[in-house]
Amino acid sequence: MRLKVLGLAGSPRRQGNTELLLDQVLAGAASKGAQTEKVILSRMEIAPCKACDTCFETGRCVQQDDYQLLYPKLIKAERIILAAPLFFTGVPAQAKAFIDRCQCFWARKYVLKKPLPPTDTGLERQGFLISTAGGPKISFRCAVRAVKAFLDTLDAQYGGELSFPGVDEKGAILNHPTALEEAFVLGKNMGSGEKS
Repeated sequence: MRLKVLGLAGSPRRQGNTELLLDQVLAGAASKGAQTEKVILSRMEIAPCKACDTCFETGRCVQQDDYQLLYPKLIKAERIILAAPLFFTGVPAQAKAFIDRCQCFWARKYVLKKPLPPTDTGLERQGFLISTAGGPKISFRCAVRAVKAFLDTLDAQYGGELSFPGVDEKGAILNHPTALEEAFVLGKNMGSGEKS
């Protein structure tokens, strides 16, 4: 079975810096035989969590929108990458709405005590953050904490991040001396099934 790598493009800007990096990660993973998929969160209709707590009874979110398409993909993927720039030291609204809707996984794990099924390959889930920020001395700590909490609900180990400060204008990452290569290498390691 081929390892599944799910890339979540969390920026409201299409083909921006984080999406370009995500494309390199996915290309690297595919070069090692992984099955890759990219999801553009800004193209999806994902409403915010309503805190209705229905998922405390079912382990599923009752809101019927595009989040329902992502639920099975998150269960199947061995590697999950969230690519999103920093907005006010956190992830953008599109990415945050998606993360908040993963409350149903939190309920499944901590309230219902119902573990996720193993992946098809039997490999443990692992997740990563890819991020950029306009300021040269920006901390990515808040975004990392949000992504770690999201991954914890999926029993996914945090594999690390690629973060690049001082990258703001669309396409600026293309001028970075090592970023694209670093992203491709990260993808190759993922595609090989290696843990970071």
